[in-house]
Amino acid sequence: MRHEALAIEKEAERLLGKLMHVDCDPRGRSWNLGSCRDIAPITLEINRLKKEKDAVVLAHSYVEPEIIYGVADFMGDSFHLSVKARESRAKVIIFAGVVFMAETAKILSPGATVVVPDRGSGCSLADSITGEDVRKLRALHPDATVVCYINSTAEVKAESDVCVTSGNVYGIVAALPASRIIFVPDRLMAENLRVELRRRGVDKQVVSSDGTCIVHDEFTLGQVEAAREQFPGLRVVAHPECPAEIAAAADFVGSTGAMMRYVKETTAPYFLMLTECGLVGRLEVEAPEKRFIGGCRLCPYMKLNSLDKVLDALRAPRDDQIVTLDETLRGRAGRCIERMFELAPTD
Repeated sequence: MRHEALAIEKEAERLLGKLMHVDCDPRGRSWNLGSCRDIAPITLEINRLKKEKDAVVLAHSYVEPEIIYGVADFMGDSFHLSVKARESRAKVIIFAGVVFMAETAKILSPGATVVVPDRGSGCSLADSITGEDVRKLRALHPDATVVCYINSTAEVKAESDVCVTSGNVYGIVAALPASRIIFVPDRLMAENLRVELRRRGVDKQVVSSDGTCIVHDEFTLGQVEAAREQFPGLRVVAHPECPAEIAAAADFVGSTGAMMRYVKETTAPYFLMLTECGLVGRLEVEAPEKRFIGGCRLCPYMKLNSLDKVLDALRAPRDDQIVTLDETLRGRAGRCIERMFELAPTD
């Protein structure tokens, strides 16, 4: 018992070293030694089971900080985690994020058992379009190349020609030979894509579907203008899932990973992060000298992930938590993703 108590105390101190910096907590928690002691037995058990079961935990930057800094083997945005899934040799992948990301992991690592902590962790973008919808768009524009944002289901990827992320979308679309592009499912990212292609002098017609992200489509110009007036020297950082007028008003627009790098490398008195609040939490841990003002929004799907659910998924995953894909569909979706890696190498 004494050995167990010492292990919990040591783990609590390790967790506190990270979590003490997190002010942006969706549950209003403040991390202290007591709250870290409360979760230490869970993180210890998860990390023990990972070794026993040859498992890794992939965690998106938007999930709870205790998952990221307590049990994640790899953390980051969709592209980074897709690379890690592709490289993984683990028998089990626990994907703390949303379901389409876990599907992508299964596509890229078919031999692994891929498990989601909560099957309800959907995505407003991925849920906005089906494979049948893509086929209808292709029929309307038979000369077009179909480009799907990674925030899409395996079914949609299987109907598309190439997958993109928010970090590589501009370069990949600019390099495609087709003059007409069908871009799914994000209407707002398509608007930003059109703006950027014009800026680069690239002449392409972009046809889009009508999905939006329930986090990023809510930011307003009034919010940006009020923040700039109140905080002189403020840097506004936005995701390309935001409306085009928000992107135009921002100091920097980029993927989740690019936003992190920008903040870490930029000197400014304040930052307004127009994205999901989990990223602010990560930056508070990894760049504690930076100052953030309000503005971020919560993704209710990402916040369905919890340490308890990760533990349950490792101990004895239910059938509904295990990601399964038809092999023909998986192969077609895999070709779409591999085309992305060909056009945007990972190194």
